[in-house]
Amino acid sequence: MAVTQSSTTADALGSDPPPRSRGALGRLLRSDRLLRWFAWAAVVTNGIIAVTGATVRVTGSGLGCQTWPECQPGTLVPEYRTGLAAVHQAIEFTNRTFTSLVLIASLGTFVLLVVRQPRRWAVLRLAMVGPIGVLFQAVWGGIVVRLDLVWWTVAPHMLVSLVLVSFALATALRIREPDVPSAPVVPTPLRRLAQVTLVVLSALCIAGTLVTGAGPHAGDVDTPRLELSVRTLAQVHADLLFLYLGLLVAMTIGFLAVKAPRSLMTRAWWLIGITASQGLLGLVQYATGVPEVLVVSHVLGAVLVVVTGVWMVLGTRTRTPVVAVTER
Repeated sequence: MAVTQSSTTADALGSDPPPRSRGALGRLLRSDRLLRWFAWAAVVTNGIIAVTGATVRVTGSGLGCQTWPECQPGTLVPEYRTGLAAVHQAIEFTNRTFTSLVLIASLGTFVLLVVRQPRRWAVLRLAMVGPIGVLFQAVWGGIVVRLDLVWWTVAPHMLVSLVLVSFALATALRIREPDVPSAPVVPTPLRRLAQVTLVVLSALCIAGTLVTGAGPHAGDVDTPRLELSVRTLAQVHADLLFLYLGLLVAMTIGFLAVKAPRSLMTRAWWLIGITASQGLLGLVQYATGVPEVLVVSHVLGAVLVVVTGVWMVLGTRTRTPVVAVTER
């Protein structure tokens, strides 16, 4: 007993206990709730900035801040100058400022994963895409401004935002899963079909940016447009939407046939509903001459379709201890 007490005393004298504040900070950084909050904040902010970017475009505010990284030569913030509308400066500057919130959410998620032990490398790789992508978007935004909003610079800006919101969603969902191999919940042909829907959805989004690049909302009034027929591009975009919706219906019928889990069926029904609503909105938008408010709403719809589409595909496998499907 004496030896034990002496050893304990020596240990106590040899190392000071960590300060209470440091312990509290450590617990906060390792908090599951804080990590989930940051992860979902990354999903939301990446989605919102796609919509604010569309607002910049439809209001012709892309050159409200005429340079980058400054807003105007010699100042980081907007200021009144002859020939520059204050509202355009405010819209573009707000969009730029919101990028910092996207970076905080994405980088915060990554850092919180780094400080956790043991490190979850698969989740870390997913989370790493966020801050890298946001920094790329910031630099690319400067290129867009310096090239006067030419359509082929604006289109990737939107597409990268959709990629980033997809990775943010995958990260947020993966955080709550254990680190065990995934198991399918539907047969391989249906999982492959679900993956094909993502390919078609990607083509659908690309076609949508081309329609915008050729249309009235590609930038300000002086921005060169994509020199292709808007009518033809809109028809291709619509055809891809019908193809995507048809694949979703076929896939969902397959899910019903194999008695897929209720959670996956819920995701599939939500995706069909949001996609159909987005198609209807697109038809109204085209028939009414693409008014600005409907263009922004259509971009919001695109974000929701992408998020729900990725959510559905990720639901075809599980890492939770439920009964996985047997191959048929």
